[in-house]
Amino acid sequence: MRFRLGRPDVTAYAHRFDIPEATGDLSVTFLGVATLLVTDGTTSLMTDGFFSRPNLARVGLRPLTPDDARIDAALNRVGVDRLAAVLPVHSHFDHAMDSAVVAERTGAQLVGGSSTANIGRGHGLPESRLDEVASGESRTYGDFTVTAFKSRHCPPDRFPGTIDAPLRTPARAKAYKCGEAWSVFVSHASGPTILVQGSAGFLPGALVGRSADVVYLGIGQLGVQSDDHIRTFWQETVQAVGAHRVVLIHWDDFFRPLDQPLRALPFAGDDLDVTMQMLGALADRDGIQLSFPTVWRREDPWA
Repeated sequence: MRFRLGRPDVTAYAHRFDIPEATGDLSVTFLGVATLLVTDGTTSLMTDGFFSRPNLARVGLRPLTPDDARIDAALNRVGVDRLAAVLPVHSHFDHAMDSAVVAERTGAQLVGGSSTANIGRGHGLPESRLDEVASGESRTYGDFTVTAFKSRHCPPDRFPGTIDAPLRTPARAKAYKCGEAWSVFVSHASGPTILVQGSAGFLPGALVGRSADVVYLGIGQLGVQSDDHIRTFWQETVQAVGAHRVVLIHWDDFFRPLDQPLRALPFAGDDLDVTMQMLGALADRDGIQLSFPTVWRREDPWA
């Protein structure tokens, strides 16, 4: 692969930012990386809850701690003071670092595997607020049902392994080991179902027989994978669940704060243009709507 300077121009995909604004209570709001707020107006859930977004130099050189001001600003901007559950898709810092703080702020259960639970313990959440799940187990929150299935992180997993003791902050980025990676299905009593695939990895056959109307597809590092990996990833996620729309997440530069416009990761870390070339062709072949979400905006991906 030829090295390129700079980063992809997201405005080249302006036509893909086409998800209708929500007109009813049921909506999904994209909040950067793989953080999604899903609500029906009565019950609200959040994946990840990552808002600190420390810059690259800090991540590389210094221990990390959740940024309370950025967390509070984000929650206030989307009007969230109560959540039923916070569900990290895995336990790397760019997914789970803020999860216990968000759960504490909102009264939510922190839901995930043992690594996520140890992030909660390190923050001081009581055991009653930690919900360790096994693959295939479901939880019900109001009219939502959430089911997590074991998955895999996209290669390479820079911080593999599990978090085996309470993780207290400040902590280095490498302390946030991946832990259990999940494919998370969120269904609603009114009918719609989404799949949140937070990483561009997959476990072969894990989603066969499952269904979802919309897939929120994590594509971080997908553009530096082989063509075969990209095609198989699409097959094992989007095709496996029979989705009619794919919404692309985890494409943004998560070292940049959310109060600045989102931009793509630099070519040195990923290549969004390669991803879009491949996924665009696959979506056209399969008759699937391929979209980007708009940060902060309540959207109706099922429309």
